[in-house]
Amino acid sequence: MKKTKFDVKTIKRVLKYLKRYRAMLFFSLFFAALNVALTLYIPLLTGQAIDLMLGKGLVDWDGVVAIVIQITVCTGISALCQWLMNVINNRITYGMVRKLRRDAFAKFQKLPLSYLDNHSVGEIVSRLMTDVEQFTDGLLMGFAQFFTGILTILGTLVIMLVIKPSIAFVVILVTPLSLFVASFIAKKTYSMFRLQAETRAEQTAMIDEYIGNHKVVLAFGREDESQKEFDEINGRLGKCALRATFFSSLTNPSTRFVNNLVYAGVALTGAFMVIGSGGAFSVGSLSVFLTYANQYTKPFNEISGVLTELQNAIACAARLFELMDEPNVPSDAEDARVLDVADGNVALKNVAFSYTPEQDLIRDLNLTVRPGQRIAIVGPTGCGKTTVINLLMRFYDVNDGAIFVSGTDIRDITRSSLRANWGMVLQDTWLRAATVRENICMAKPDATDEEMIAAAKAAHAHSFIKRLPKGYDTVLGENGGDLSQGQKQLLCIARVMLCLPPMLILDEATSSIDTRMELKIQNAFSKMMQGRTSFIVAHRLSTIESADVILVMKDGKIIEQGDHQALLSQKGFYYNLYNSQFAS
Repeated sequence: MKKTKFDVKTIKRVLKYLKRYRAMLFFSLFFAALNVALTLYIPLLTGQAIDLMLGKGLVDWDGVVAIVIQITVCTGISALCQWLMNVINNRITYGMVRKLRRDAFAKFQKLPLSYLDNHSVGEIVSRLMTDVEQFTDGLLMGFAQFFTGILTILGTLVIMLVIKPSIAFVVILVTPLSLFVASFIAKKTYSMFRLQAETRAEQTAMIDEYIGNHKVVLAFGREDESQKEFDEINGRLGKCALRATFFSSLTNPSTRFVNNLVYAGVALTGAFMVIGSGGAFSVGSLSVFLTYANQYTKPFNEISGVLTELQNAIACAARLFELMDEPNVPSDAEDARVLDVADGNVALKNVAFSYTPEQDLIRDLNLTVRPGQRIAIVGPTGCGKTTVINLLMRFYDVNDGAIFVSGTDIRDITRSSLRANWGMVLQDTWLRAATVRENICMAKPDATDEEMIAAAKAAHAHSFIKRLPKGYDTVLGENGGDLSQGQKQLLCIARVMLCLPPMLILDEATSSIDTRMELKIQNAFSKMMQGRTSFIVAHRLSTIESADVILVMKDGKIIEQGDHQALLSQKGFYYNLYNSQFAS
């Protein structure tokens, strides 16, 4: 029962997206009705032609020719209506799917980082792309065949009741059996299509993971293991797809078998009536009735196929709606402060945070930073260095305590204005598949060429950019294309140097740069950080010797703090950490 309710709920949400296309739906139904009316009128004309040719005496060829002309005109208009209906249905379907995908991507922009941390990229991509494509295919088939099928059933039913009610009731009595078979199989296939969509998402996630890290796979000789893992998932997907397809494929033959029994019964009953009616029920009337009986049962076969596709489409839509129903990042308070230019004062008071309730990470963290100070954060892996950066940027909110910027709790500052006052250079580089110019100017789209080039020179990126085929207009491939990791890092540094916000975060910003270049970048950073509050996360302690304050973290707490010389003189944790890097 749960699955059925969920199915209905999903269908209702799909129908909400259709509301904006009411006018187009009206025209689609109009052309569908006209197409069905003409299609149903043609058998009547055919029956009249048969009676004219089988009647006593000479054949009325003039009457037959006139009927043939009418059939030709009706067929042409019917084909035109079918084409117009398909054009409108395509516009409705792809317009609706475009809106659905846009809403899903807009939702993705509002998801908290905790969701992204707990779900693979491949799974999210599968929901946004593959599931939407599957939904589109099912919806398009539904529009193309569902309207005409329903109208054909209603139209033929009325005509059969007019021609011969006694035989029509025989057809009507067997109809529920066909519907029951189709409905029973459709309900069974929903869960199978749902499992198929989930397994397909798992496979997409695995492919995305291995393609993005193929060098690591090759380096550790994991080709056979990765192939086995892919084969296992691919095998499960094959079984899911086969089961779903097998059970769904039973619908059409089952309903067709029932309908053929109906057709055979109508043909025999009609033949006896023609013989015993003394001409009251003619051969032409029987042929018309048989045609309508066939047209009446045929849509049930088509609709059963449509239901199969719709089950797959609704299962995919349900997964997409699950993503869209995830909680958003909490909205900014209505009276939240818009931080124009931060003064550089930063304070952490009794901050506590953990990613999971059962595992503490940061506890009772206190820190006061004055404007223009350079704060370095060091410590063993997993001590909470990057977590502090995430909290400062408000990628996550603290569980307890508060963080203040310019004297205001950052939870009372709009996220966009807070982040606009921070400039970040991360260890993991990200470059768009765009020109070098567009990548550098990402943070300041209205920057002049002079400003952009000055930033590139300050980051020591100008020389290698000029050696590229088209200089600053060179189009980079995905994530920097053929650029080295160090060159990508230089472009990311140039990006921050262009906008120069009042506060900076450098998270292993020079980790991918050689030692000689690192000295140049450090000099550039020194100039850039003058008068700006800066947080520097570094594993290479030689890069933070000039910091005003060095915070030594362990197990989520600050265990030591001071400048480089003061910490060395204490001969504590920092002293041991520093000497471990320079033991030689």
